[in-house]
Amino acid sequence: APAKEFNCGAVPRDLIASQLFGHRRGAFTGADRDTVGVFEAASGGTLILDEIGEMAMDAQIHLLRVLEESAVMRLGETTPRSVDVRVIAVTNRHLPTEIEAGRFREDLYYRLRVLAIHVPTLAERREDISRLSQRFLTDICGRMEKHVVGFTSEAEELLETYPWPGNI
Repeated sequence: APAKEFNCGAVPRDLIASQLFGHRRGAFTGADRDTVGVFEAASGGTLILDEIGEMAMDAQIHLLRVLEESAVMRLGETTPRSVDVRVIAVTNRHLPTEIEAGRFREDLYYRLRVLAIHVPTLAERREDISRLSQRFLTDICGRMEKHVVGFTSEAEELLETYPWPGNI
């Protein structure tokens, strides 16, 4: 089954539990039907939790419990539902620093950190800029049915000296 993705930073704090775990009709104002959360929807497959470092502390508590018990409880219900989900957590934050600052739970960090993969930013891989920019140029030219051979030396210099902020 294709992986399901959930952006932890894009969902308002008040809705995250409902989105992750689901809810029962009448559990809160506006809950007009039973809803399956992303954990149940991903059961039997993979759930990618993007921007996990943005998740509110109260939601982290619920997430930890789901990971420990392999079960979710929809809001408004009293019976847990078993889930079998492989979780991939992604963040651009340095979680040990977030733990020290009290913004991320240490027990959740160790539950999630079975295998850590550090993907260096483009700013840390400047030697790749020329090769990547040429590849993107080739791809875009192919899609747009244009013929462009390469970059001017000025353009290459701009690409190589740009600070490339973010997690590119």
